[in-house]
Amino acid sequence: MVVLTHAGHAVQRNDPYLTMPAVTPAPAAPAVAAVAKPKPKPKAKERTVRTELVRLRNSGAITQTQYRLYNGSFSAALASEKRLHGTRKTELTAVVENLHNIAASGGLWPSRLPALFETLDRNRQWWTTGPLLVSGQRVEFSDSELVWQYYPGQGIELQVLGTFGKADGLYTAGSAAYPQLVDLLSEMIPLAAKRGGGLTWEYYFKFDGGIPPWTSAMSQGTGLEALTRAYLATHDATYLQIAEQALPIFSTAPKVGVRERTPLGARYLQYSFAPGTDIINAFLQSLIGLYDYAHTSGSTRALALFKAGNAQAQAELPQFDTGAWSLYQPGIEDDLSYHELVTGFLEQMCTRTAAPAYCTTAEHFQTYLTTPPTLQLLTGSLKAKKAGTVRFRLSKVSHVGIVLVRGTSTAFATSASFSHGVHTFTVPALKRRGTYTVRLAATDLAGNFGRTVGTLQVS
Repeated sequence: MVVLTHAGHAVQRNDPYLTMPAVTPAPAAPAVAAVAKPKPKPKAKERTVRTELVRLRNSGAITQTQYRLYNGSFSAALASEKRLHGTRKTELTAVVENLHNIAASGGLWPSRLPALFETLDRNRQWWTTGPLLVSGQRVEFSDSELVWQYYPGQGIELQVLGTFGKADGLYTAGSAAYPQLVDLLSEMIPLAAKRGGGLTWEYYFKFDGGIPPWTSAMSQGTGLEALTRAYLATHDATYLQIAEQALPIFSTAPKVGVRERTPLGARYLQYSFAPGTDIINAFLQSLIGLYDYAHTSGSTRALALFKAGNAQAQAELPQFDTGAWSLYQPGIEDDLSYHELVTGFLEQMCTRTAAPAYCTTAEHFQTYLTTPPTLQLLTGSLKAKKAGTVRFRLSKVSHVGIVLVRGTSTAFATSASFSHGVHTFTVPALKRRGTYTVRLAATDLAGNFGRTVGTLQVS
């Protein structure tokens, strides 16, 4: 069979799992008059980075100058890849393969080329001259304001949310930082692709089951906020015009867009490839971006999108409050940083809308940061000389310790981390019968400490 490599070369490879014709010919059939066989249809040519660039140039979608630039970038990456070894080679190869896979699927659109080849060039620069990185590490380049993040096995990738978040921080820093904000957006705006009938800042790497290119309501909403703030800083209406062009993705269903229709309006998804995944902090951030842009620009479209999401968010918000902590998504508690993040988003939504759902939940979440975890012992007896379990109920995600004491002797002690709800500790066989004191203690993510003491009858 013919296999296409990431470099665009076709090679022959045997595949033992393919069904092949029988080796022994079938018996000869009686002679019959020859019948003209229809000519087989020509097979479609395989798409590669190079063939797609040629196609785009020949169709006039890109200029000859652009073709030379992108083709030269690709050649330089392949040449560097051959010279590298170990992790550096692995990471640059992965970025080349992501680019090739997008081309092979027909996704090498002209509007994507700036971001895709910026990613390729920056990876070639990093892996030939930069240090090795740890997973999740964010990096920048001295000649750029863009934020990149290292995803092991996929190189460094443009961190859209992080870059727009940096833009928001530059606005908050005050007028001295406004020129840097303008520089950042002058780099970021041209990296938007045409998707869903508008401009979208996409992600070009595999993530959590998603295949690139994909997008996020959270990063797009943060982009709206950054563009709005750039207008407020400079009074340049161009930023508002670009923000308006970034709205269609909120009206488009996944997997192209991020709008999930609901009976009350809409939910805006963290990941365009994951409909049904409800991450509340991402949803709230997308609403903040829509609100700020709508109220600064007067955009009726943005206001309608905000209202649709606002109705849904207020209705579903109670399910993210456990009564002692916040949930990241249904059934999964936030870590401390996400709890603080979503609390901040709720406070912003409270300030903007004065809606009780946001204000009350924000107050609850603030209180949880200083409220100790509560514990309840649920097991009262065990059998002697047999391993058993001690059940307990925990109010919030915490590290829990258990100590079993008989008289002045400690019979058993251990600890582990648990989410809220009912859990168990496995206790080894206790040889001595009688009454044991059970001490349970918990420390939550914010450092609050709670404890309870009970008894256990071993018979």
